[in-house]
Amino acid sequence: MAISSKPYETKASDLKPKWHVVDAEGQTLGRLATRIAAILNGKHNPLYVPHLLTGDFVVVTNAAKIRVTGNKVQQKIYYRHSGYHGGLTERTLEQMLRRQPNRVITQAVKGMLPKNSLGRKMLKRLKVYAGPDHPHAAQVSHKVEG
Repeated sequence: MAISSKPYETKASDLKPKWHVVDAEGQTLGRLATRIAAILNGKHNPLYVPHLLTGDFVVVTNAAKIRVTGNKVQQKIYYRHSGYHGGLTERTLEQMLRRQPNRVITQAVKGMLPKNSLGRKMLKRLKVYAGPDHPHAAQVSHKVEG
């Protein structure tokens, strides 16, 4: 008679999210965004399951000092629509880095996360700051070097 055992099933009570700090200075936008998306998604965690919020919190500093390759600074365009006729606004990456550098990283990571309610919860765990200072020093457990 064979004894069968059930595989381990991750529960929400097992998950204890950590805090990671990533310094974006001099890093390429896309490569940085993929690393952040994997941490938010929880794919670095051995307890990963696709239906639970297994990811950690990520604090990104120096968002204004990211770099991109080629002519993306002038050619990459961000679109926003107000919902009204003629309400489409266009901004280049250069304008976005000058006005809202945190939104550049946020939108890059958002495009790499699932497009559902779980993805929206993951994105809320992303904290992006243009400069080197952040208000989450008490929560940070360790620093991810990049």
